[in-house]
Parts: sequence; structure tokens; C-alpha cells
Amino acid sequence: MADLRLPTAPEIDGTAHLHSGKVRDLYELTGGPHEGRLLMVASDRISIFDFVLDTTIPDKGELLTRMSLWWSDQLSDVVPNHVVSTDVPDAVRGRAVVCERLDMYPVECVARGYLTGSGLLDYLASGEVCGIPLPAGLEDGSRLPEPIFTPATKADLGDHDENVSYDAVVSSLGAERAAELRALTLEIYGRADAIARERGIILADTKLEFGARGDGTTVLADEVLTPDSSRFWPAAQWQPGRAQPSYDKQIVRNWALSTESGWDRASGEAPPPLPPEVVERTRARYVEAYERLTGQTF
Repeated sequence: MADLRLPTAPEIDGTAHLHSGKVRDLYELTGGPHEGRLLMVASDRISIFDFVLDTTIPDKGELLTRMSLWWSDQLSDVVPNHVVSTDVPDAVRGRAVVCERLDMYPVECVARGYLTGSGLLDYLASGEVCGIPLPAGLEDGSRLPEPIFTPATKADLGDHDENVSYDAVVSSLGAERAAELRALTLEIYGRADAIARERGIILADTKLEFGARGDGTTVLADEVLTPDSSRFWPAAQWQPGRAQPSYDKQIVRNWALSTESGWDRASGEAPPPLPPEVVERTRARYVEAYERLTGQTF
């Protein structure tokens, strides 16, 4: 497990800190009209290779929050989402939402329309992804015959999520709930891919999380279709057989692995601070993704 060295979550008046992840902090509201609800805050932190970097990306939290809210609106007729209000404390205004408490399902719901990442590694080893056989001859970036549901277990902080079979989801949640999550994940992917494609962007894959209300209703939770949870590629530059240009933190990964950074990934040490030009290029990439997808100016 990598040593994430998470910074201490800032105190926010009227809240109690519950948990911090790689890039988000979770609080309980202890007063006001939303007392007892959760406050989910998107920080400007960035993580690569299971390390949270000391360097932050300005405006990243607000960009991802805005994008997630925009996508939730696009999907409102498909599935309810956990957002209750965007009326949040001034200290985190613009990068936080008040959300429902849910009984979260212990599975990462992943839809893939293209082969890359851990799916590619599974395919190269077995010809399958999460137990789903795929045609021979596919390569990095290949479009799949149809989108597939490739669930993963939720790993502890600092560990990698692990791809699992659909049968494992059935064993964990039961056949009815597993079928519901698969259908919802693929419907959301199909809707989002069509919207992105109209804007010249490919949605290669996305990771979603769901939870249940007290009455059993399944609700879309956490962040939705952001560059931190999805792979977005410029459609005009798509070319199977190589790594695709991406609207995410690939700029940071590439720099960390370059000789310029001086970092040895095998050392177990965290990557060094990012140079200002890498920070600015990364911020610009997030801004471009937001503006192209939503049609709004940041």
C-alpha cells in the first residue's frame, strides 16, 4: 500500500469531519437546515500511482464539482442522484455539495466502450475482461463491439481496485440488485457517450458508485463522469494501437515518469512537487474538458 500522506482536512464551521479520500473530504452537517446530511468537498488535490501529491491543481475541485452537477442534470431521468443542495459553507462554496446519506453498495460500477487501462491488461493476459470474452486482435484504444460492465471491488485507501466478475457482484448483492446496477451503469454510459460524442469527445470508460435509500431506491452517488472517474479522449485524435491523448491527469503521470522529474517509481517514495508549467497545463486540460462537454465558460 502506498503512503498517501493525506493532509489534515480543514475544519469547517457547522460540520464534523468524517473521512478523507485521495481528493475528497466528507463531513457531517451539525446544524442548519441540512443538519445530519453529508457535505462532500472536492479538493484541489491530485493523485497518481496511489500517491497524493504535495502540489495541488488550482480550481480542480470546483471544475469537477461543476461537471458532476452538470452530468447529474443530464441523467436525471435515468436515475436519481444524491445531491440535496449546493448551498454550502462559504469556505467550500463552488466545490462542495450537500448530499443524502446512503447505504453504499460495495462495488465500483465500471462501463467500458473501449479497451485500455486495467481492462487491456486483463485482455492481454486472458482474452477476457472481468470474465467477458472479447474478440481476438484488439489493441490499446480499440472500440469494443458493445459496451461492457466490468465491476471492481472498492479497495482500501492506497490500494488498487480489483476487477471482478459479474458473478462476484451477484454473490455480494444478489441477482436482482446486480442486474439493476449493470443495467443502470450501461444506460448511463450510453447516454453520456452519445452526449460527449456530439461534442467531439470519446468516453472510453467510466466508474460509477451507487447507494440505497432507506426504502431501497438505488441512487447515483459520489462524483459523476468527471476526468477523475472517466477517460475522455479527443475524438479527432483517436487512433487504436497507442495510448490516447486524454482529458485527465495524464500530463502529471507522464512528467512523473520522465527523466525530468528524477523520480523512481520503484523507490516507494512519493513523486516530487510538480513544476508550475505542469500544473498550468493540467489545469488547462481540466478546463478544456469542462468547457467542451458543458458548453459553459469556466
